[in-house]
Amino acid sequence: MSAAVLEAVRCKALAAQLLSYSGLFAVYKPKGCTSAAVLNRLRAKLLAETGMPKPSRRKRNKMLKIGHGGILDSSAAGVLVVGIGKGTKMLTSLLAGSKKYTAVGELGKATDTFDSTGKVTEEKPYDWITKEDLENVLQKFTGSIMQVPPIYSALKRDGQRLSTLVKKGEVVEAKPARQVMVYSLTLRSFKPPFFTLDVECGGGFYVRSLVNDIGKELSSCATVLELTRTKQGPFTLEEHVLYEDKWTIDEIARSLECCMPLLQEEPPRKKLKMELSEECAMNSEDK
Repeated sequence: MSAAVLEAVRCKALAAQLLSYSGLFAVYKPKGCTSAAVLNRLRAKLLAETGMPKPSRRKRNKMLKIGHGGILDSSAAGVLVVGIGKGTKMLTSLLAGSKKYTAVGELGKATDTFDSTGKVTEEKPYDWITKEDLENVLQKFTGSIMQVPPIYSALKRDGQRLSTLVKKGEVVEAKPARQVMVYSLTLRSFKPPFFTLDVECGGGFYVRSLVNDIGKELSSCATVLELTRTKQGPFTLEEHVLYEDKWTIDEIARSLECCMPLLQEEPPRKKLKMELSEECAMNSEDK
């Protein structure tokens, strides 16, 4: 049997293996790219390993069905949960589930996007703010709270993202405040004007809005400098994410074997009195 025939047989076996996968696993999304771009890169690497041709935009999911469990800002990094095969149908439950973030904020500065990618819209003094002041304010943002999502977000109006409409120059009003859940909120460090927060929250929550609101509550202003999702559902940054050099068919098989049992072990979180709608969760970005 020729080398070419052997290679064709090997690629066919890999393709069959890949297309048989079903479940959830987690990858690392680096800062500076969209969640969709990460998925496209993952899909391309896996298909290239099988020798399958690169599909057209319309046929991507028909050839290899994958999806992610909630948009992570292009300026943010961390855990991106991926569903493959029938696992894509399991993603909705993760969208409304518990997530953890580490956020670095800066006092005395506000931007239109609520993070470092936006234009500075306001600057205020912050010198008098103490660690105790900040810790006291955090208590007001723990539990079931009302939160106004940022205008620069993936939430939609007339089928288009608000962020897209704003960039087109259209006048966009903020969405009404909605109920969100903050399970825990702690101050990790405070070195004015910078502070670092650890946040555990439910679906539909925006860390950018949280930091912006904290600044206002302190009679100053604040914006997000760095944001990392450290956990989504049972999948953690330290233990479960696959970095790009591990995006191979065999590594994903091992990851699925490791990650799927975790879904049975994840302790349920107390539900909100008013459940977030699936549409709200599906359109939320983190954040």
